[in-house]
Amino acid sequence: MKQCCLLVALFLGAASLFSQTLFTFGNKPVSKDEFLRAYNKNKVPVTNKEKAMREYLDLYTKFKLKVKAAQELHLDSLPQLKYDLQSFRGQVEDSYLNDEKGVNALVSEAFERSQKDLHVLHFSTTIDSKMKPEDTVKAHKAMNELYDEIREGKMDYDELVGDLSSKYIKIKGADLGYITAFSVPYAYENIIYKLKKGEVNKPYRSKNGIHVFRVIDERKSAGKWKIAQILLAFPPNDNNLNIKEYEHRADSIYKKLQNGADFATLAKQYSDDKLTYLTGGEMPPFGTGKFDLPFENEVLKLTTDGEVGKPFFTAYGYHIIKRLSNIPTPSDKNDAAYLLELKQKTMQDERINGAKERFLKEVIKQVGYKRNNTVPDAELYKYADSMSANLSPERAQKFPISNKVIYSFSKTTVKGSDWLNFVKDYKGSNELYKGESNKELLAKYVDITSLEYYKKHLEEYNADFRYQMQEFKEGNMLFEIMERNIWSRAANDSIGLLALYNQDKHKYLWAPSADMLLFTCKDLASAQQAIASLKSGKPVKKIIEESNMYVQADSGRYELSQIALPEGIKAQPGLISSPVINATDGSASFVKILRIYDAHQQRSFEEAKGLVINDYQTVLEDKWIAALKKKYPVKVNEAVFASLIK
Repeated sequence: MKQCCLLVALFLGAASLFSQTLFTFGNKPVSKDEFLRAYNKNKVPVTNKEKAMREYLDLYTKFKLKVKAAQELHLDSLPQLKYDLQSFRGQVEDSYLNDEKGVNALVSEAFERSQKDLHVLHFSTTIDSKMKPEDTVKAHKAMNELYDEIREGKMDYDELVGDLSSKYIKIKGADLGYITAFSVPYAYENIIYKLKKGEVNKPYRSKNGIHVFRVIDERKSAGKWKIAQILLAFPPNDNNLNIKEYEHRADSIYKKLQNGADFATLAKQYSDDKLTYLTGGEMPPFGTGKFDLPFENEVLKLTTDGEVGKPFFTAYGYHIIKRLSNIPTPSDKNDAAYLLELKQKTMQDERINGAKERFLKEVIKQVGYKRNNTVPDAELYKYADSMSANLSPERAQKFPISNKVIYSFSKTTVKGSDWLNFVKDYKGSNELYKGESNKELLAKYVDITSLEYYKKHLEEYNADFRYQMQEFKEGNMLFEIMERNIWSRAANDSIGLLALYNQDKHKYLWAPSADMLLFTCKDLASAQQAIASLKSGKPVKKIIEESNMYVQADSGRYELSQIALPEGIKAQPGLISSPVINATDGSASFVKILRIYDAHQQRSFEEAKGLVINDYQTVLEDKWIAALKKKYPVKVNEAVFASLIK
């Protein structure tokens, strides 16, 4: 009975395992998960899911057969393909060395915070390690009393700061203006965005001070502004500064603008802003919290693009600004471009440190870090000090701990000599060594070696990375074997190409076509000038020679469907098309039609050669696939395939 049950259990287990195999080719299984991963990566909206999946299954089985053929030829051992794979690994592996879930949570948090701006007051007092204990106590008392007073409704902040500074220790108060995500240090941002309008936080102790924040207003995100400015800057340390003179000059420039003068021209003529005057005063786009509140308030007064504000005064001088545009903050959580921008900011901000620390702790668990407690930390510290006294690599091999394993990972060990060489290199670098203790250095060394081990064995710990590397490797092998077996062979088999052309001549006919001159120009202006010259009768060769290489031309016969003509414009001899702008590089192209041909004219072999090569590649590939299927029979598990359709 037990034997019978065991056989049933084994049968069910085998059936379950097989049920996850979607198809086999020869004795190689391909799992349902592998197929779905590839399908979902390449899928497009369809009306008939079963038909789409069946077609993709056919493509995928052919792909696996070709890769198998490449493996049999050991193409993956080719030096160039090995180099390409290693290079690709270097490009992508760093993107897997972070807590993606944690990063996404930070990006989501930044997105939510970016939707509103908060007007914040900041109160602080300084604390450092050199302060007397009684002064530290005074600082805490001062900030706690400040917190209590504000909570009870005290609104005269200058008086409150002055009284507490006299009573305890100096307190600073500042109006931060409006802030948004990334405007202030992350620790401050976390406190501020938990406050509602009118609320104040309990005193927060940082490394160098105690801080209290109060949110006095909030608004929907103002987005980013693009403005131009004319700045009449005050000279620094000028004791004889005549502000009235600057005010008069600013008013004079403003009147010229009101009378129709060009803002960019006046900016080049008068502005003291050395970063912008040559570009007509245009400043890079900026958002909330970039500049002081008085400047931001003047920007907000401009409600329409092109509007110029009256001159206003700041500590830097007199400003005249012109609104160019306002870019609203995206509110769609699926806005890929904005999310990418937030992610880039997140990765460069201190807020990422927490996610990095959590990721590193998880890495240390995954790699199987195990400390050898028979080698005490005190021993490691002692010989690290000895090593520091004589930083020679040979010395690292001569200490009692040198050949002892101090900790291990799943598949490797770290010896005392490794640790001592790290100490030698680290302490010998003025850029790296910041006076850390041996205890801190050992913790750093464990982190570094754990991450290095994880990175080296990344395929074992991250399925997405493993599949990406597999896809790249197989894709490279596919390209190589297609080049050998199909593409080069088809292009170079002139006898086979001519035979196919003669066999299927009726397929290679012209659609409505024309002899044309095809012009490619550096930019729109060059194209417009070339068109004007053509219309005036100037020879093409002369146009090209006088263009300073801005205009190039080629001739040939093309099908009319290949050129873009405005609706209602009929192709005819002598027609010059409108320029088409290339959005990538700003170049422009147009054609001049020389002669029109009716449809269904026979293409010569040379005219049809590109099409014949494509068809011949298909013929060769079909024969090759048939041979591969004979060598490695393909069997689809229809039950598993049916489960994909549900």
